[in-house]
Amino acid sequence: MSTSEPATIRVLMVCSSGGHLAQLMTLRPWWSQRDTAWVTFPTEDGRSLLAGERTYFAYYPTTRNIKNLIRNTLLAVRVMLKERPDVVVTTGAGVALPFFVLARLGRIPTVYIEVFDRIDHATLTAKLCRPFTTRMLVQWDEQKDLYAGSTVVGRLL
Repeated sequence: MSTSEPATIRVLMVCSSGGHLAQLMTLRPWWSQRDTAWVTFPTEDGRSLLAGERTYFAYYPTTRNIKNLIRNTLLAVRVMLKERPDVVVTTGAGVALPFFVLARLGRIPTVYIEVFDRIDHATLTAKLCRPFTTRMLVQWDEQKDLYAGSTVVGRLL
């Protein structure tokens, strides 16, 4: 590699399956050009959409489930140490929190992309992750009022 070529950026994409994963999949032109690893749930869409990708499967349900929060925190420690990401990106949901906390402790930038279907109120995960978020991206102008300093990027779906 010549000195003029940028180093490969290591990206960790963390999300629930379903719509959260579908929204991050639309960013394929961006993440496919980077050294990307994924954390999602071992659902049918998670397995099929990420076939061939470096994927770690998280524990669910995550909402109000202390046992799985602890298990996902331990998973986050293992994945963060193994992958050593330069940035952590998420669209939520609950599985993102331990990864964002650890990223913040490790001074690793985080990007939270608020989901497109919550226009008039903040999601619980966004509220929880916000203190650990470096860049807050939203998909609607109306969402900008919910998150000070956020950037509107437009709809992903």
